[in-house]
Amino acid sequence: MKTILHKADSRGFANHGWLQANHSFSFANWYNKDRMNFGALRVLNDDIIAPKMGFGTHPHKNMEIITIPLKGELKHKDSMGNTWESVLPGEVQVMSAGSGVEHSEINGSIDEHLNLFQIWVMPNKENVAPRYEQKTFDVSNRQNKLQTLVTSIDEDHDGSLKIHQDAKISRIDLDAEKEFSYNLKSEHHGAYVLVIHGTIEIENTELETRDAIGVSETETFKITSKSQASVLIIEVPMRF
Repeated sequence: MKTILHKADSRGFANHGWLQANHSFSFANWYNKDRMNFGALRVLNDDIIAPKMGFGTHPHKNMEIITIPLKGELKHKDSMGNTWESVLPGEVQVMSAGSGVEHSEINGSIDEHLNLFQIWVMPNKENVAPRYEQKTFDVSNRQNKLQTLVTSIDEDHDGSLKIHQDAKISRIDLDAEKEFSYNLKSEHHGAYVLVIHGTIEIENTELETRDAIGVSETETFKITSKSQASVLIIEVPMRF
């Protein structure tokens, strides 16, 4: 088994006033040659956006973009005809940029900050037709069990959103003193595990809120909760 530890305070940080951004991997003005990606996972940003503020219209191409709101209301508009769609906590949004798309994202609230994860996964197919999906996931369905949010568009998995990559994005909420075994898709996959909140242990490494660990070159690993904890797992091919 191979592991790589990324403590919360080792992330890149940018204070733009209206935007407080934490970068798990090199992004925008933050560059770390050792933090370019984890396999096909290229971006994991933990953003806090001020009320009524956001990102103006900008382009993307050949990237799978997944957004998970944690608090507040995201409003999304794009060149595919989606007009200020509301995305709330409990929902997940995916956008395959493919051959090219433009979109805007803003905080839809006039008085509450928006906190979200934005994830970019490098695709296994380029220049596909752009596509958009969002879905509500029942929080109770991830209590002490894995809830799969995103899988490959080539995989027959009911209930998950789809992207153009042999990846899987999941969440699990654990009570204190629980143990969960995670099985990887193949020996060529790795899992990037981020603690949304709480304290867990993986391979004798303790992880607290917003700490992360990349696990690869194994078939399975165990997550042990030291307190109530919420965990995000992003499984991707390590070679692509």
